[in-house]
Amino acid sequence: MPVTSCCWSRAMRRNRSIAPDWFEALYREQGDPWNFETSAYERAKYDHTLAALPCPRLGSMLEVGCANGVLTERLAPRCDRLLAVDVSETALAAAAVRCADLPQVVFERRHLPAEAPPGSFDLILLSEVIYYWDSDDLARMADYLRGAVPSGGHLMLVHWLGETDYPKSGDAAVGELAGLLGDAVEVIAAERREEYRLDLWRRR
Repeated sequence: MPVTSCCWSRAMRRNRSIAPDWFEALYREQGDPWNFETSAYERAKYDHTLAALPCPRLGSMLEVGCANGVLTERLAPRCDRLLAVDVSETALAAAAVRCADLPQVVFERRHLPAEAPPGSFDLILLSEVIYYWDSDDLARMADYLRGAVPSGGHLMLVHWLGETDYPKSGDAAVGELAGLLGDAVEVIAAERREEYRLDLWRRR
């Protein structure tokens, strides 16, 4: 669950994508800033994410914003190949230790969308990430997704619905990306819980 300031207000919403240094500082100072390892909310959300995967096993998956690898470790048994990326070296180091016995997982430091990986993926998971981007970066990511997800492949998005100072709210970010992709995708699932939403789209 994102940690937000008690003095948040819409007037304080950032208007530019959040820089990698912000995430790196959080992981260096706090280790597990969103309590991925211990939060009951995160555990239930991960259960939901795994249950919503479109098939029992995927050939290839891209996890954007893998953080310290708590979800990565649970996704790996469902994939032949899992590329997990993050902007924080500190988070990636912890993730690599956590997943050391999972040879199908590769970790890379990448700042998306500018450093999006080449190739195509059966599923791209965008969990708690797209609301960190401004509209320009969302447009760049939409362009990338059109090429990186082949026909019949899937996009899964999972996002917190509470108040933050990020460039977008969870609903606004998902809605904007859906508009940018247009008829390139069809909605397979659109599920809401009290605190987050899960969306599954299939590439036409």
